[in-house]
Amino acid sequence: MIAYRIETTPDDNGTLLVTCPAFPEVTTFGPNDPEQLASIALKAIEEVIASRISEGDPLPREATAVQRKRHKGVYVKLPLLTALKVQLYGAVREAGISRAELARRLGWHREQVDRLFRLDHASRVDQIEAAFKELHRDIDVRVMHEVA
Repeated sequence: MIAYRIETTPDDNGTLLVTCPAFPEVTTFGPNDPEQLASIALKAIEEVIASRISEGDPLPREATAVQRKRHKGVYVKLPLLTALKVQLYGAVREAGISRAELARRLGWHREQVDRLFRLDHASRVDQIEAAFKELHRDIDVRVMHEVA
């Protein structure tokens, strides 16, 4: 699970200002409704992640379980496909290879690899898995009970 802490500050018009310490660029607002606020924060965080990936910039590490316990508050969890793309982006950066090199190794067109990093593209899991395999990584999925 990849989750980022958000902070909310009451605004003067009945809304809440939303920021994310891991992503200083995230500044948005929303109603004082936890579900709507989480959705708005997630969209803002995904926009920043997409922008950083597009620019080749590093992404901050997600909050660990220890950090989440220590810093009680609101955490926004990335959807599965977004989390996989974030992990793949990190693995490619860690391997020190370009997307063009990954495409060459996979025998794919560069555009196919580029789509694996676009958060607005519904990439196929088997393609993401193939990219991880080429990087000598394995995907491990766990299904857990939802924590209230």
